[in-house]
Amino acid sequence: MYPEFPYLEEHHFFHFPSVEKSSPEGIVAVGGNLSPGILISAYSQGIFPWFSEGDPILWWSPHPRCVLFPEDIHISKSMKKILKKGYFSFSFDRAFDRVIEGCRDTPRKGEKGTWLTREMVKAYKKLHSLGYAHSLEVWLEGKIAGGLYGVSLGGCFFGESMFSRVSNASKTALIVLAKTVEKLGFLFIDCQVYTPHLETMGAKMISRQKFLQLLSTGLEKPTIKGKWGQVLNFDIFKL
Repeated sequence: MYPEFPYLEEHHFFHFPSVEKSSPEGIVAVGGNLSPGILISAYSQGIFPWFSEGDPILWWSPHPRCVLFPEDIHISKSMKKILKKGYFSFSFDRAFDRVIEGCRDTPRKGEKGTWLTREMVKAYKKLHSLGYAHSLEVWLEGKIAGGLYGVSLGGCFFGESMFSRVSNASKTALIVLAKTVEKLGFLFIDCQVYTPHLETMGAKMISRQKFLQLLSTGLEKPTIKGKWGQVLNFDIFKL
């Protein structure tokens, strides 16, 4: 549970303890750092960081795991109307810093504070600069209404957080993300832990073993690095 964590650049790999030896809650390891190589190694082994400001870094691999298969995204009749009317506009990687800061700063019902620590914000901004972390912005009248961000490796998208300043903005962000990665042939969007909201959007709970099998298959695909708004060569917003 307490391995030595060196600071690693993106192409260096770190072997975490086996997820099968995790705690009942799904904690695989404690401590370390959020360097690019450590984070990329973690995601490629089905592990993600989640901790509070002032606490040691906790590395998780929960069982069961919440995932959204892109083809299963649920679009309600009301959401179809909103998308059809063109109420919102969308972009990828146009304002990553503003999205992750929006995820950090936007109050959430029933939650006190945020798990997005200063250390995590800095680490994911670094991953974005390296082409692995991506944001999806939802715009309304030239202002950010909501969005989400996550990490992409191979044919897997690891969702980290989303926020909404306008009703339905985060829902449309997830729909656009699902439709985009479906066109790209991605296997799944990792939602990490269950919420009723994610379930209404089509997410499912699967076993850790099934998740790791899907992850292994997804990582066989090449990673699409860079700013997605510039490197994706099709109209991503024709839903």
